[in-house]
Amino acid sequence: MNWNEFVQLLAGLISVVNPITAMPVYMALTARKSPAERRQTAITAAFAVTMVLLTALLAGEPILRFFGIGLPAFRVAGGLLLLLMGMSMLRASDDRSRHTPEEDAESQDKASVAVVPLAIPLLAGPGAISTTIVYAHRDLSLNHYLLFGGVIVTVSSIVLLFLLLAPRIVAIMGQTGMNLVTRVMGLLLSSIAVEFIAGGMTELFPLLAGGR
Repeated sequence: MNWNEFVQLLAGLISVVNPITAMPVYMALTARKSPAERRQTAITAAFAVTMVLLTALLAGEPILRFFGIGLPAFRVAGGLLLLLMGMSMLRASDDRSRHTPEEDAESQDKASVAVVPLAIPLLAGPGAISTTIVYAHRDLSLNHYLLFGGVIVTVSSIVLLFLLLAPRIVAIMGQTGMNLVTRVMGLLLSSIAVEFIAGGMTELFPLLAGGR
């Protein structure tokens, strides 16, 4: 196993999924549930994140080909989306690409909130899906896919841990601490977004690569 690549992929994907921002929403949506129900909601949400991202890993590029979308164009579009998400995280403000107040209000009436809106779109939203597809195309070998599959399972396990410990983490960190972590992850996410955009633009316009 290439541990350097594993850590790089893990850091990139976890910054997009960002379970820190999901904890307050999870606590609000499960406030009236019993501890057992909250635990089951966390497990279901983490499992749904795994399934969504694994589907993006295995079927993302074929879906793009079906709609006639080239990976360079998708890389630029995904980079722009990640950049908007990163800028929102730097301001420690709500990101409407993840969820909207209308979706939050609608979810209050649902019996289960694990899949929607927790897993989709809050955790495994458009940003995480596009990141998975772009990262998957770095190397088409079986080893890379197995490695990235392990990254996805690891990210989902971290999501589960954060959701289960959400009350304690929020109490310890406080709003200021959570905002600080969110801003740091927003900076990392913005850097990844710029890399995506630059790589996509270079493939779309080879002259930007300086004739290489």
